[in-house]
Amino acid sequence: MMVLKGQLPQHRIQSEASARANPMSSPEPEVDLEDTDRLEGRAALVNNVNAALALAGAVRSTLGPRGSDKMLVGEGGEVVVTNDGVTVLETAKVEHPTANLLISTSSAQDRLARDGTTTTVLLTAELLRNALELTRIGVHPSVIMNGYRIALDEALSQLTEISREAADKSESRAVIATALAGKIDTKLASVLTDLALDAAAALAQEEGGGDLERLRVKRLQVAGGKASDSEVVHGLVIRKQRLDFTTPSASDGGVIALVDGGLENRELMLDAEIEVRSLGVLAGFHQRTREKLQAQVDHLASLGVELLCVRDGIANEAHVMLTAAGITVYRRFEREDLERLACLTGAAMVRDVGRMSASDVGEYSSRSEEKIENSWHLRIDGNRGAAMTALLRGTTPTMREEVSRAFDDALGVAHRLSAESSFLPGGGATQIHLARHLRAYAPSQKGREQLAIEGFADALEIIPRALAENAGLDPIDEILELSSAQSKNGPWIGLDVMSGDKTDMASAGITDPLFVARQALTGATEAAISVLRIDDVLWAQVEPGTPDWNSEESEDEI
Repeated sequence: MMVLKGQLPQHRIQSEASARANPMSSPEPEVDLEDTDRLEGRAALVNNVNAALALAGAVRSTLGPRGSDKMLVGEGGEVVVTNDGVTVLETAKVEHPTANLLISTSSAQDRLARDGTTTTVLLTAELLRNALELTRIGVHPSVIMNGYRIALDEALSQLTEISREAADKSESRAVIATALAGKIDTKLASVLTDLALDAAAALAQEEGGGDLERLRVKRLQVAGGKASDSEVVHGLVIRKQRLDFTTPSASDGGVIALVDGGLENRELMLDAEIEVRSLGVLAGFHQRTREKLQAQVDHLASLGVELLCVRDGIANEAHVMLTAAGITVYRRFEREDLERLACLTGAAMVRDVGRMSASDVGEYSSRSEEKIENSWHLRIDGNRGAAMTALLRGTTPTMREEVSRAFDDALGVAHRLSAESSFLPGGGATQIHLARHLRAYAPSQKGREQLAIEGFADALEIIPRALAENAGLDPIDEILELSSAQSKNGPWIGLDVMSGDKTDMASAGITDPLFVARQALTGATEAAISVLRIDDVLWAQVEPGTPDWNSEESEDEI
């Protein structure tokens, strides 16, 4: 497998197929790469592992409730302060292909599990570090990859074996609070946890898969107020005002229509010239346009539409006609907001108003315009489906962004817990147990795969080690004490970094979702194996050429 950076120059590379066809050729392919740096074999592995370790080092100090924040400064001077691993990685300017692979793995973890992004990167880097050490004593990468797969299967079975089901809401709260630990203060974490559980409960009966909470819950950042004043509104709140202030600003219910477009004069797709021989020709042209708009408005009125929401604009003539028909109009909606309105009211998004039928309109239970922090907002409630708005407050844009990220994580975990409520001990307890179990399991395998399984076990200990380091504790002592405590009291004994005690994680309320740990282990192992498969890295050195503006070649020859 080869990774190319940039465009590889056109060099003559004799394929293996042609080499086999010519019996006089050498068994090795002939390669001529004049303008390319090349790393082969162990040098390629060392380069890739170093890139992974450098990336992991950038987020290692963010892990856990005692983790540090990172200040990210963009090219334009914009500043982001965050403790979120995936935000740090996605904001960083990275060129190395292996580092980008780890960022993609972290992004996938965030998309699928909403937590465990830093854990995934740290595990991947440690698996690669240990694989590199094994190659130094003569273990082939293929053997290491096979050993890692065996270790992963055994680890996943152990996760299921030691997991527990959330019996009540308090245990679910503990799982979500653990996901937020270190990202925001304890009081705000408690508020966001309750909001996330409330929203997740409303989404529990809906269909839409794991990303449902992204689609059905609108995040609206509100300037002013305390972050702890954030709330979830059942209904849709959008920063909008009605098009015509003479129409009603509130209603106790009515019929709504959603248009994935607008009511505008259709523009000609091509340049055209209209020869006007008399004043009547131009007047007739405008008259037909008005008649078409009037027909659309009359059709909406015949369906009983009282509220119209469109994604694009409204022509001036249509504005007057809609007001005369008693239809309140809101325009310039984001498509995602129209989709939420469709879910909330049962209306269908229709492109052509003329083809709208009675089955395409929906009903809302109430609407109003409310002033929130000096801006007018439209609020619509319905009873056809679950659609909500999270009003996320904060005194500064940076604070509001961090509250928004924390709420995203809390809601994502809460929503997935409603489908899979199993949880595991936190505080490094799960990783210590898996490491102990895999070391005992390794001798059951034949060959050098035993060494790879032990390397997998060693890599797992990066999590309790980083937790201890970030809390100012000695990582070696903490890991040894944890292993000893688990051998006496079972796998649920972990490290409470706030007190430094080794205690039962269920009693301490420090727990992690099973789906987060499972996805982190799987993603990290697959990413590490992908890197181990690479034995050749080619870096193109071709400088960008300067165009020859004086070229005599014709456009047809280019």
